[in-house]
Amino acid sequence: MERTKPPYRADHVGSILRSDAIHAARTKREKGEIDAAGLKAVEDREIEKIVRRQEEVGLKLATDGEYRRSWWHMDFFWGLDGVEKVILPHGIKFHGVETRPEGYKITGKVGFSNHPMLDHFRYLKSVAKVTPKMCIPAPPVMHFRLPKDGLPKNIYANIDNFFADLGDAYAKAVKGFYDAGCRYLQFDDVVWAYLCSPAEMEAARQRMPMADNLPQIYQDVINTALKAKPADMTVTTHVCRGNFKSTWVSEGGYEPVAERLLGGVNFDGYFLEYDTDRSGGFEPLRFLPKGNKSVVLGLVTSKSGTLEKKDDIKRRIDEATKFAPLDQLCLSPQCGFASTEEGNILAEDQQWAKFRMIVETASEVWGRA
Repeated sequence: MERTKPPYRADHVGSILRSDAIHAARTKREKGEIDAAGLKAVEDREIEKIVRRQEEVGLKLATDGEYRRSWWHMDFFWGLDGVEKVILPHGIKFHGVETRPEGYKITGKVGFSNHPMLDHFRYLKSVAKVTPKMCIPAPPVMHFRLPKDGLPKNIYANIDNFFADLGDAYAKAVKGFYDAGCRYLQFDDVVWAYLCSPAEMEAARQRMPMADNLPQIYQDVINTALKAKPADMTVTTHVCRGNFKSTWVSEGGYEPVAERLLGGVNFDGYFLEYDTDRSGGFEPLRFLPKGNKSVVLGLVTSKSGTLEKKDDIKRRIDEATKFAPLDQLCLSPQCGFASTEEGNILAEDQQWAKFRMIVETASEVWGRA
């Protein structure tokens, strides 16, 4: 039951705790003590180190840990055509904490060309001996996170035109990363989890009149982005409930979106968070179509350093098999360890212990991981 293509039996979402050297270099860059080339040199060295660590613990994939980013999503959006960075009145509110007040605004037609993250991937590929994996925010995130009046009428008088451009921009992104050598791409997405949350949906209805139509709209945008995906490229998604300094935003089981997300959105795999009861039960997995699609069970929390017991993980995998076949399941942390540069509240050694435990557990459940 070994998998030779992604997602792998032992996988992970993408971000890794930033090293002390990365934190120090970013601080120096902000103070003007080093230039962009100096920062990049540190990033290159530290990324190669964490790629080696991922390989050493037995993973079949490696990411760059998002070491060149401040956010899991903003940095990508700021690199799109027609998008500019802005400072907001306040940040995103998590339970007990608020993020930095950074955001983006639409200043022109949204597009994808000459994006800096293409070079980020090329470097990752140049140093990885295992499959290099690239993670970018999903297109629904760009729309859902726009302020109430975030689409200027002089640019997008019709919101349908915005969604069309967004889908086309992501189709070009898929092609761009493929042409750069990427065969494992992931769309990170908080919105599908928000669509499962009564509180978040009510807040969305206050901001946008089409809130109840968003599942169909987002399905169409994502499928437009994936329409030209080559057969030898895997594109997965991670459904996130919020991950900032070990806190969270949304709660609610996957039932409201499971049939559409698992069956109607054309991803190859789904990283679903199952580390707490906020995610509900495994029953929605019954909508996973028989065949080649996979669900990666996020049973290992990235929000604390406490190491889970293998027997507990195996028991939960067994519970999941009541609703989806074992050969269509994989194992990972529920989210990244550092969705923003601040990172979650655990030590680097605890993070690597979790990676190692996931590899070992997957090997015991499915054979060679």
